[in-house]
Amino acid sequence: MRGDRRLGDYPMTDYTRLGLRLLVLACATGSLSACATVTRGTDEAFTVETVPGGAVVHTSNGYSCDQTPCVWRIRRNAEFGVTITKPGYRTVNTQVIHSTSGAGAAGIAGNVLIGGVIGIGVDAVTGASQDLKPNPLHVVLEPDAPPPAPPPPMPAALRPSAPAGGAGPATPAVH
Repeated sequence: MRGDRRLGDYPMTDYTRLGLRLLVLACATGSLSACATVTRGTDEAFTVETVPGGAVVHTSNGYSCDQTPCVWRIRRNAEFGVTITKPGYRTVNTQVIHSTSGAGAAGIAGNVLIGGVIGIGVDAVTGASQDLKPNPLHVVLEPDAPPPAPPPPMPAALRPSAPAGGAGPATPAVH
């Protein structure tokens, strides 16, 4: 009776076992390479470098560093401001944004090809397909402008002179 057979009743050849193993391996590898969250992670190392070094850095998302160079792990989908200060140099304020990276786009494309709608959603929510820009943040600090120099003294030939006789102009007497 054919209808009474179970799956375990069929003999499994070595080729069948090998085929199943390869199928499982291919599915696992394909699903991992298609998801930017798994392959890239949700945060990245963000670096601030200055010339000259030794500047103080504060970010609007709560990170700070007392002396450059500075490195933090920050979420890939973050956008924040960076303030860099150093005595004797102008303060620098700049913005860090995120954008889709080449590797992140490949992860999204892999999700589309494999049919991973859930993977696309996860990558979009976690920001795994994004990169911080600029990274590294490299800043050349400009020295503070020196105070304006006093004007040079006027040459004697150009100075106004007093009238002859040493007295100033005569003023009429008022009665």
